[in-house]
Amino acid sequence: MKKMSRWETIKTLRRHTKLSEKRSVAFAQNKVAKVFGYVMFAFCILYLMFLSIPLAMAANSSRQHTGSELMFGMLPFILCVDFYFRFMLQQTPSQRIKPYSLLPLGRYACIDSFLFNSATSSGNLIWQAMFIPYAIMCILYVEGFWSTMGFLIALQLVIVANSLWYLLCRTLINRKYYWWALPLLWMALLFSPWYIGSNASFTQLCETYAVIGDGASHWSPWVFGGLLLLLYILYIVNRRVQYDSIHLELSKSEKTEIKHVTQLSQFERFGEVGEYLKLEVKSIMRNKNIRKAFISANILILLFSLAISFTDIYDGGMTKFLAVYNFAIYGAMLLVKTMCYEGNYIDCLMVHKENILQLLKAKYFLYTALLLLPMVLMLPTVFMGKCSLLMLIGIMLMVGGPVHACFLYLAIINKQTIPLNTKFIGKGTMETNFLQIAVEIGAFLLPLVLLNIFPLVFGDIGGALALMAIGLLFILTYRVWLRDIYRRMMKRRYENLEGFHATR
Repeated sequence: MKKMSRWETIKTLRRHTKLSEKRSVAFAQNKVAKVFGYVMFAFCILYLMFLSIPLAMAANSSRQHTGSELMFGMLPFILCVDFYFRFMLQQTPSQRIKPYSLLPLGRYACIDSFLFNSATSSGNLIWQAMFIPYAIMCILYVEGFWSTMGFLIALQLVIVANSLWYLLCRTLINRKYYWWALPLLWMALLFSPWYIGSNASFTQLCETYAVIGDGASHWSPWVFGGLLLLLYILYIVNRRVQYDSIHLELSKSEKTEIKHVTQLSQFERFGEVGEYLKLEVKSIMRNKNIRKAFISANILILLFSLAISFTDIYDGGMTKFLAVYNFAIYGAMLLVKTMCYEGNYIDCLMVHKENILQLLKAKYFLYTALLLLPMVLMLPTVFMGKCSLLMLIGIMLMVGGPVHACFLYLAIINKQTIPLNTKFIGKGTMETNFLQIAVEIGAFLLPLVLLNIFPLVFGDIGGALALMAIGLLFILTYRVWLRDIYRRMMKRRYENLEGFHATR
């Protein structure tokens, strides 16, 4: 077989990626969700364009900084927002490699191609929706065309570097959880001028990065040379780490160890549902991907609870939003993927009638009971007067009722198997189900809308009681809507089975 050049490999794999998305079992059900995603993308573009207006006005009225210096002074905040939004939208190259691992390609050919595709992705241009209008309003007519181009190109290089940095951090985090310290240290370093040094202040933070902005607008070789060197270093480190991640997972050998088997006898009192409760708990304990998702959910709940209770960052309307999000984290990370992990052994669940119905009940009982953890962790918000106890209970019941019901209804259409342990080379490791994302957004918006409407109509106490009533209605009627989910699943069972088998 004739060996392809590096550029031919990049073009071929880019075409394969587009074809694989179209041939995915989730492609048909994603069409409506993709339209919704495009609408949200358009709103995001409009929001960034609108945000450029007050920033340009501030730059034009400033006597201390030019337009380039002011925008670069805001760069640490932009990079942090960009970095953490990528967790929802961008996969690492190593998650796309398995189909090519046995082909006669160069050692790093696939990694290089996917790194190139990630760096040149159109998603990296989204920030230009803010940078370009801003540059036109406050740089073009003041500093000239070439200064404007230097400003825009330097910012784009920074965003691409941030994309490569994200890929590196995400890959390491997928391997070991303690690598979360890396992006946290990076954030601390970014904001260090704010709190380190004799002149530490927000002004000093802006001044530090304003120097880079001034150099960018004047095409300083130090600025552009430094950015190109940074891109090269991130590329070299990335390709090595991505390759090692795949090599470790492909070549690992299973080790047999004698372990103590936890009986979980306390669940036996619940009969058949209790057996599925045991299965759910043991899946969390034994399977790497489910365990990581569960641990991540608990860490996020703890962090958000501390942030809401002991800081004033989220005071005001954000308190209610974070409270809803805090309670919904378990569902957003685990319940939305109901049946995806079970796709690995779905044939066994189809042996006896209503096995899956009992499994759905077990999942609902477990994750609704777990809502008591964020409830306890958020009690300090009640003691500090940031949220009433009735409102907190109302939010918890609202999430345990209609929100969890929305998440579980996804079990009807979920037909893509997610590996229990492999992270980098499994077929289902990429989260391409946009319908899940759409349902998650809708499930978060519903309580927030009601949280803002009910207090206006019924007052604070009446609004909390109304939320509790709606939540209790769904919780008490769980048998009705869970059986409806089960009935709809059985109508699609052969289509879903085909999808689960195809994506193993």
